[in-house]
Amino acid sequence: MKQSLQANDGDRRLNIVGSPVVGVFARCTENVLLVPPVTRPEVIEVLEGYLNVTSVTTWMGGSSVLGSLICGNSTGFVLTSRASVKDMEDLVPYGRVARLPGKISAAGNVILANDSAALAHPGLSARACEVVSKTLGVPVRRGTIGGLKTVGMTAVATNQGVLVHPRLTETELADLEDLFELPVDVGTVNFGSPLVGSGILANSKGYVAGEETTGPELGRIEDALGFVG
Repeated sequence: MKQSLQANDGDRRLNIVGSPVVGVFARCTENVLLVPPVTRPEVIEVLEGYLNVTSVTTWMGGSSVLGSLICGNSTGFVLTSRASVKDMEDLVPYGRVARLPGKISAAGNVILANDSAALAHPGLSARACEVVSKTLGVPVRRGTIGGLKTVGMTAVATNQGVLVHPRLTETELADLEDLFELPVDVGTVNFGSPLVGSGILANSKGYVAGEETTGPELGRIEDALGFVG
């Protein structure tokens, strides 16, 4: 079912830490927004309003690129293997928490997930996929999007729809539709970037995109993720 954005919503384009790659610096689920402590308070307030979430400020392994290092959904969070005990403790109140085992550890870059399924980098081990499945409470399948293994940055998946890299193949499309059981569409962000996961924060209640995103790109995002302008 498509949803209408709130009537009082304004321009949904902004920067985080001075950058339009909002999906690199922050991670959003249905209930929680994770942002680095260097994020300006007024930006956090806008994000909370657009996404209808509670914000949590934290570092991840000493880094501000939370979106690259964390994958999450309503059930839990999978973190980079470099996450500290303090990093994990910060998120325990909001769900299950686990580190991603193995050499491929930028969890947000290599896992695409919503509340019903997850697509993982094809190089993730069986053990790593099991950790993802148990922590997020969803089935996990390995695959690519547009031939790229960093599926967390090549797509955005909410509980309403999936927006992906424009070079998505027919086989990949069929796999995504089968896995997520949602409409899948292609698009770009930030004036032509195909790495849509790097420039969008979204859940079933709302979204924000990087400041360089064009009007037509916003329209494609809203259509793919189940919003009616």
